[in-house]
Amino acid sequence: MKRTFKDWLIILVLLLDELAAVVLVLAILWFLQIRVPLWVAIFGALVLGAFAFVAHKVVVPSFHMKKVTGPEGMIGLEGEVVEPLTPTGVVRVTGEYWQAKSMAGDISVGEDVEVLGLNKLVLTVRRKVCSQEGKKTDGRNCGA
Repeated sequence: MKRTFKDWLIILVLLLDELAAVVLVLAILWFLQIRVPLWVAIFGALVLGAFAFVAHKVVVPSFHMKKVTGPEGMIGLEGEVVEPLTPTGVVRVTGEYWQAKSMAGDISVGEDVEVLGLNKLVLTVRRKVCSQEGKKTDGRNCGA
């Protein structure tokens, strides 16, 4: 996965946060007059910084994952019309029944739809589009 400038900026900000924590610990040690050799402080800071960098670098791919909860998690899901959408009706998505509104004309019972959005508890849907080969994404023929 290609990292973007925004990803590197987030990592930099998170590393600066870790650096601030290390500086705070060193300042507290100095205030309490606990003497730590400079080489120990530098080595500890480098080890903690390297650990933080690796940990944050591993987390970056999660920034690009599809949201799976809330309204964002519904977008793109597919369902089947249970009550005709004229333009409102009922669809079944992931085994649940939802009030739905069609964005493009009437859709009859049994047709497949794709979720475009969610407004309160009403899904906004459109008729599922077929690929150029005349197949739906689940492999069935269009119109079947």
